[in-house]
Amino acid sequence: MTTLDRDETRTPLVVRPTSAAVPLPVAVPVAVAAGVALLLAFPPYGWWPLAPVGVAGLAVAAHRRRLRAGAGLGFLTGVAFFAPLLAWTNLHTGYLPWVLLSLLQAGYLALLGAASAWLSPVVDRWRWTWPPVTGVLWVGQEALRDRTPFGGFPWGRLAFSQDASPLLGWAWLGGAPLVTGVVAVAGGLLVVGWWRRWSTPDGVWRPVAGVAVGLLVLVGVGLAVPTGAAGDGRSVRVAIVQGNVPRLGLDFNAQRQAVLNNHVDATVKLAARVASGAVPRPDLVVWPENSSDIDPLRNAAAGARISQAADAVGAPILVGAVLAGPGDGEVRNAGILWRPGSGPDLTQLYTKRHPVPFAEYVPLRSLARAVSSQVDRVRADFVAGSTPGVVDAGAVVLGDVICFEVAYDGLVRDTVDGGAQLLVVQTNNATFDVAEARQQLAMVRLRAVEHGRAALMASTVGVSGFVTPDGRVSDATGFNTRAVAVRQVTLSDGRTPATRAGRWPEVALAGLAVAALAAAGALRRRRGVTSVG
Repeated sequence: MTTLDRDETRTPLVVRPTSAAVPLPVAVPVAVAAGVALLLAFPPYGWWPLAPVGVAGLAVAAHRRRLRAGAGLGFLTGVAFFAPLLAWTNLHTGYLPWVLLSLLQAGYLALLGAASAWLSPVVDRWRWTWPPVTGVLWVGQEALRDRTPFGGFPWGRLAFSQDASPLLGWAWLGGAPLVTGVVAVAGGLLVVGWWRRWSTPDGVWRPVAGVAVGLLVLVGVGLAVPTGAAGDGRSVRVAIVQGNVPRLGLDFNAQRQAVLNNHVDATVKLAARVASGAVPRPDLVVWPENSSDIDPLRNAAAGARISQAADAVGAPILVGAVLAGPGDGEVRNAGILWRPGSGPDLTQLYTKRHPVPFAEYVPLRSLARAVSSQVDRVRADFVAGSTPGVVDAGAVVLGDVICFEVAYDGLVRDTVDGGAQLLVVQTNNATFDVAEARQQLAMVRLRAVEHGRAALMASTVGVSGFVTPDGRVSDATGFNTRAVAVRQVTLSDGRTPATRAGRWPEVALAGLAVAALAAAGALRRRRGVTSVG
């Protein structure tokens, strides 16, 4: 906020910032509202313009506060955001895992609130720094949250709220970190325009015009970038088979034979349509994660059923399978190419590199059991793979990632660096709901733009669909239904600026966040800055 004074001898209008923070009884509901605004920006709501509003709300609430108060306000924003965003995690496991995960994620926004409070002297002295400072702080917070603990949990990144936004084009330039930074910069621009009181019309228009120009530049660049990557124009026909499960829930594993049969039967029906001439023969069929939880390499009957489907359709099938080993009591979550006539191609097998902690493996099991007996549902720990998901299907080289791996920048980028021409996300949403599935599809849309690749998501129960290199979705399926989608997709083998830059945009922006925090420390020591509660 500011005070306005008339100085008749020098200038008609003097604008001087005050030292006051937003009163705490106002800051608390503003912080909560910021979390709600962030939530509504994400699928299934999709009100993406609210993401910068949420960023601005937290920045306003935390400005000029003590670190503890800033952290508390950030935590309120985090709870209001993450608890409903992650509500799908409690559908079949009870409330405790959902509560613990939500509180953990909210803790990172508490750190962000404290950092925002700490940087108050910098943005007060140089008001123009508020947008970039806000941008780098959000990127730094997400970089930390994406990696800690146990490999991090990148769900709810600002970038993943922009799947239908003109800002999505920034992913082509610098990936998800740059999109997050741009969204947060937009929030900082809103704060610059708000953090004053203006007593004359002349005083209003200048900051409003500046904010409007800044926002238009961000949107304009996002719309102007040439999404896509170079290719030879070659295309392939791909079929997604969404076989569905008899019933949703954690016991889908007890329905293993039925789930496998569903995918075989749907593929055989597709083959009949191909034979009748109703549908052209696909070059590749993609089944989702957990489409065969019976190890088809060890169970002859399961392998025979998959071979029946591949032989009938006359195309290789990328099968999502649970494979036993390599050690006793260990399993692997894998995508394996099953060829017609010859069966499994063990040279084209991808093992999930980032199993989900406490869902696919249990770290610190004895301690975790003391918190919740639910961990014993995970009887065998999934073993992580060590190589990127580059699968050569003959007609096309696939970049395969499994389920939550699509949220991790490096796991997707490694497949493109390895020669992937088409991005594939195999997932199982049978233990969640349609909100989770749509949030995941938003990530696929960003990855397609980021790497200039056509992409697809194949789910057991939905939502499945194809995504073009500019982020548009085609043939999206319904939730908890059986469906088959077939589409011709154009392949790409070039590299976007984001692919070439790799992790460096995130490193640079997070480094600037650290530098800003250090500069604020120096300024505070020199001026003896104090904050309010």
